[in-house]
Amino acid sequence: MDSGRWRAPAAQGPVRARLRLPGSKSITNRALVLAALSDSPSVIRGPLRARDTSLAVAALRVLGCSVSSSGTDLAVSPPAPDSGAGEAVCVDVGNAGTVMRFLPAVAAVLCAAPVAFDGDPRARERPVGALLGALRTLGVAVDDGGRGALPFTVRGSGSVPGGAVTLDASGSSQLVSGLLLAAPRFAGGVTVRHAGPPVPSLPHIEMTVRMLRDAGAEVEADDSARPSRWRVAPGRLNLGDRTVEPDLSNAGPFLAAALVTGGSVTILDWPADSLQAAAAILDVLTRMGAVCTQGPDGLTVTGAGVIHGVEADLRDIPELCLPLTSVAALASGPSAFTGVGHIRFQETDRLAAIVKEINALGGDVTELPDGLSVRPRPLRAAPGHTFESYDDHRLVMAAAVLGLAVPGIEVPNVATVGKTFPGFPALWESMAGSMAGEPGS
Repeated sequence: MDSGRWRAPAAQGPVRARLRLPGSKSITNRALVLAALSDSPSVIRGPLRARDTSLAVAALRVLGCSVSSSGTDLAVSPPAPDSGAGEAVCVDVGNAGTVMRFLPAVAAVLCAAPVAFDGDPRARERPVGALLGALRTLGVAVDDGGRGALPFTVRGSGSVPGGAVTLDASGSSQLVSGLLLAAPRFAGGVTVRHAGPPVPSLPHIEMTVRMLRDAGAEVEADDSARPSRWRVAPGRLNLGDRTVEPDLSNAGPFLAAALVTGGSVTILDWPADSLQAAAAILDVLTRMGAVCTQGPDGLTVTGAGVIHGVEADLRDIPELCLPLTSVAALASGPSAFTGVGHIRFQETDRLAAIVKEINALGGDVTELPDGLSVRPRPLRAAPGHTFESYDDHRLVMAAAVLGLAVPGIEVPNVATVGKTFPGFPALWESMAGSMAGEPGS
């Protein structure tokens, strides 16, 4: 992929496309962790191949696992007994939240040697202190120099006592998932209680729970609408043969294209019973004016040519905040998105970034304490205008959506979208070709 400027294609008419998307990053990286902790080899079918998942694969190899490709699948074998003893090793987390938050607990149970974690400069600013404190409470020795952030070292012993721990996971649901995934391998299991503002992306914790149960773990969650306590019993894991769903977060920009152009987009193989937050995604799209229809081939979203402004809590689908903000900037009335204050601490400060970039086009977007207010205004890209990517894949996707209605938007460093979707620009351009009557891919 060219890492230089990418000109986002402008709409020539309503889009008509049928698309097959890569696998879910969230499911792929959870499956990799569960495979590493299983008692026997596993096969992961249709995993995502992107930077975040490549970092996870490399990390598991450092920790002694065997990971090999077989066509589009991955075969994973856990480390041999006692293979984790030896010299210190290093894990590069890049800027992958799942790697920096899932792998420390895995390192503690797989390795009887120090494991150093570090990554990209931005990764050193992302929340991980609550996880490190929780691991210490559960019996893991962690050296972070008092930073509560990368770089840090897990001094693995190959055995973790486990027990009960309370933490504030309002910065990321991954802080909880990172404890739960390895919990069956802790001698006493783990009870995790969240204390603090609401946990964002709660469906991702539900995904973790469901995948643990599918792998044989005994997991209990409190029966409230938004659980805040989880208990995982000690036991054996067997991921077995796992097929990865398409990434529904990465489907968001393509579905938004149907709204923006008044066209129709079908996502093939959209799961009828998804591990991801499918219902929340479809709810906000419907409220903004889309018609969503599940059929035998997948999901079809059709736009009516008019975009409605909405007030929506995106706490469960924060990954869609930026592309939805682009849609809202083109709507017939104002919108407000809340529940996403934590995305200030992701790959970049996403709220500040999207405000700056849309307002540079003449927009009127302002930050709220936990979200954004969007008032539609005529937008225009001056010659040579760049929509900065901030090394953030979601900013590239937001620019692509906006570019459908605002000709001339150019995105520097488009290769950063390879974090979760290396083929995004090519697939987006293929969809754009379908606006002129060419078939979508």
